Amino acid sequence: MLVLGIETSCDETGVALVEDGRRVRSNVLADQQTLHARYGGVVPEVASRAHVDLLHPAVEQACALGGVRLSDVDAVAVTIGPGLAGSLLVAHVYANVLDHGTLPLPAVVFVVSGGHTSLLAMDEQGAFRGLGQTIDDAAGEAYDKVARVLGLGYPGGPVVDRLARDGDPAAVRFPRALLDDGSDDFSFSGLKTAVLRHVRAAGPEVNLADVAASFQEAVVDVQVSKVVGVAKREGLDTVLLGGGVAANSRLRARLAAEAEALGLRLLIPSPALCTDNGAMVACAGSFALERGEHTPLDVGADPNLHIIPGFGRRGARRPKRRDRTG
Repeated sequence: MLVLGIETSCDETGVALVEDGRRVRSNVLADQQTLHARYGGVVPEVASRAHVDLLHPAVEQACALGGVRLSDVDAVAVTIGPGLAGSLLVAHVYANVLDHGTLPLPAVVFVVSGGHTSLLAMDEQGAFRGLGQTIDDAAGEAYDKVARVLGLGYPGGPVVDRLARDGDPAAVRFPRALLDDGSDDFSFSGLKTAVLRHVRAAGPEVNLADVAASFQEAVVDVQVSKVVGVAKREGLDTVLLGGGVAANSRLRARLAAEAEALGLRLLIPSPALCTDNGAMVACAGSFALERGEHTPLDVGADPNLHIIPGFGRRGARRPKRRDRTG
């Protein structure tokens, strides 16, 4: 079964061909970073127009690299939401299939990106339970905002990660919001504000590498604590990561160390499959098709789509029952 995956939820046009839900035949990504860099973030109208220009050439390139014609495709998987009307949750999980094969379930799922900081339990294929989420900024959004404060440009995640390697993570004791509140939720807005205040108070003498490292350590401390806490409480021995921030070197290293110490199995996609891409969309679509799920061709985009009922809205709490998602 050959599935064409199309990802246009934000600022990257991703098109890929995946065979039998696991083998990537081609994976084309048209990046828009240079278009948005001058604004310090994604401009929806600019992104939408770029998708119109880039999509057809990307489809043609994906087919050419995959050695097929469009008529050879059995199904098409596309993102319809959440995201800009014009990011992803479940598809990020399935990026692990492309690198690691069959997912060992049940498992803890941690999706962390520019649009999501979400903790879930995946009990079986297509069955998720929402446990925790951000109550304000997503982790990737916090990285972008701190990068602007430090004058590092856009996108903020990779540049903050690189700069932090030269800094002291203990130089500044930034707040760890909700670290010990007993919930599975996250909050990064106050941390972003604390960084801004510190930079303003320090003035020209501020050590950017130390600030970057201390900020990143505060983020990762909370992330690792929450993920490990859920694994222990739910009695699950597998942790699946996904999303653009899953490419962060400090998060990967800290979680790997904790997983080894506790005997947990940790699966993280390769960095290229962490960010939005068509391959993971095609993979997720393949599994949905195997379950007999289809979407009509006249389906519209829904930027506020909640894949897991009762989960994804600010302040939503964990559901009492198991919810199924398509």
